[in-house]
Amino acid sequence: MSTLLYCNSLTRYSRYKTRVVTIGDVPLGGNYPIRVQSMTTTDTMNTMATVEQSIRMIEAGCEYVRITAPSIKEAKNLENIKKVLRARGYKTPLIADIHFTPNAAELAARIVEKVRINPGNYADKKKFESIDYTDTAYELELERIGERFTPLVKICKEYGTAMRIGTNHGSLSDRIMSRYGDTPLGMVESAMEFLRICEDNNYYNIVLSMKASNPQVMVQAYRLLIQKMQQYNMNYPLHLGVTEAGEGEDGRIKSAVGIGTLLEDGIGDTIRVSLTEEPEFEIPVAKALVKRYTNRAEHKPIPEVLPYNLYDYKRRESCEVVNIGGHNVPRVIADFSQKQTITPASLFAVGYNYSVSLDKWNLTDHACDYIFVGDNSINFEIPGTLGIIYNSSVWKNIENPVRKYPLFTAEEYIKADKKSNELNFISINSDSLLLSGSLIQQFDKTVVFVFETSNEHGMAEQRRMFIELMNSKSAVPVIIKRNYDNISKGKFQLHAATDIGALLLDGLGDGVWIQQNNCTLPKNVNTTIFGILQATRTRISKTEYISCPSCGRTLFDLQETTAKIRSHTNHLKGVKIGIMGCIVNGPGEMADADYGYVGTGVGKITLYKGREVVERNINSEKAVGALIDLIKKNGDWVEKE
Repeated sequence: MSTLLYCNSLTRYSRYKTRVVTIGDVPLGGNYPIRVQSMTTTDTMNTMATVEQSIRMIEAGCEYVRITAPSIKEAKNLENIKKVLRARGYKTPLIADIHFTPNAAELAARIVEKVRINPGNYADKKKFESIDYTDTAYELELERIGERFTPLVKICKEYGTAMRIGTNHGSLSDRIMSRYGDTPLGMVESAMEFLRICEDNNYYNIVLSMKASNPQVMVQAYRLLIQKMQQYNMNYPLHLGVTEAGEGEDGRIKSAVGIGTLLEDGIGDTIRVSLTEEPEFEIPVAKALVKRYTNRAEHKPIPEVLPYNLYDYKRRESCEVVNIGGHNVPRVIADFSQKQTITPASLFAVGYNYSVSLDKWNLTDHACDYIFVGDNSINFEIPGTLGIIYNSSVWKNIENPVRKYPLFTAEEYIKADKKSNELNFISINSDSLLLSGSLIQQFDKTVVFVFETSNEHGMAEQRRMFIELMNSKSAVPVIIKRNYDNISKGKFQLHAATDIGALLLDGLGDGVWIQQNNCTLPKNVNTTIFGILQATRTRISKTEYISCPSCGRTLFDLQETTAKIRSHTNHLKGVKIGIMGCIVNGPGEMADADYGYVGTGVGKITLYKGREVVERNINSEKAVGALIDLIKKNGDWVEKE
């Protein structure tokens, strides 16, 4: 692996320094704040609707407003939108979003402060063809792209217009796919080809992005991009986002996992949270993600460590202890230690429903695996799949320890005269882990570590703890534990998704445990943990929806349609459904989905199985039923219980 890191430090929070890019009166990069932005969902030809929505976004805190310009007529109308906004006192920079139409980009670049182009479809057509290029043939293709792209570069340079070269995982060109595959590296190379054309024309007012609906792909692509830029002495600012994140809790968690993972390492100069909701609702989420890093550099020092492979996902190898570690999915521990009385009803919040009439437990897909009760007692028969963790001082006096396990400190464990023959949890912080390598070797095959941190930069400290463990050649499984106090439900979700998701994306962690005080309800803690595991693809427990946030290109009511599809399919565990408003965000952007529902005309829907078209131009009134029939035909349908 290259010795070049994608960030200044893995253990000391430090903002990665990029060049400053001028975007109207709101510069980006360098020492300027991390900017937040969003995109209008109105028809760009409806001037007043777009203006009013832009104002709502701006007043919510949006620092750049992006507007789609799919053709010349929309690009031309950007001038009217801009005039009305300026006349009403709003000077927020406008960004034209361009995909297939270079002539629209060239016109928009003369009007707005920034244009966004997607290198996957700006000068290429995507037919999902595999082409065996010779080096000479590939160079000829690059020359063709240069001829198509250079006019826009020269216009941007002349007018002082900024540009975002925004690669999307799902819309890589056939040319890139044929040479690099559907990979983070392919995403990086797609942007680099266009970036070199800009530099050949001495144009540098550029922002880069590497978006994907899969946070793991997105994070790896940004890391590789920075490494590649370092090789060529480049330092362009970065726009962060998880594309097609979805709606509600899932969309927020998925966005925080991807964006937050990079922000934790000081990466990112502007962010957009892509939710299938009104765009002004994206801004508070984005601001909450960014706010955590205002004074992050003042955290408690964390000793520097050598990196593991940061560019290729591989789960840390650990031994199996009962059902933790090894090839098991990450386990979920619910914290009941602060509850005075624990009853069967208490477990409803963590996925266990007790039927009094049938005298049996019913488990949901979000049933936790263990509960921590601390010094409390359990006076009822627990579900057969559930384990109970006690403080060791209480556990040692339990007469029947079946599926009941102790939690020790490292010192307590070493001195203890009574231990479980099956499973012992040991709470570890960075200081106790570093006592000595020989100490780690004293722990037998029944031990599971619980990594805890009180550092403000806790993700980096826990990551460092994992690396210390890996350097000691220990295969002890590890539960990631985080504590949160007195923050809102919304901030709790975002913080937890960032802190824990960042570790899981790097293959670290055999389970998750969250203790919270005055943040949210136990049920929300449990669903948040399962949401983080789903977003990191480490434990799939529900249907996943890859839905775009809507824009002026959208051909149906995306929010209403997403809700309708969800109501019929949310019981299909592990099935991924892409819901796309137009062909731009169609087969490419939902590359990760099992089934696709794509707007291809007013009132018309095309259905996909993977990337293959199954049925075109279905009337929208019948399209949801046709989607269900398609899922049934392919054997992925189960009836609701």
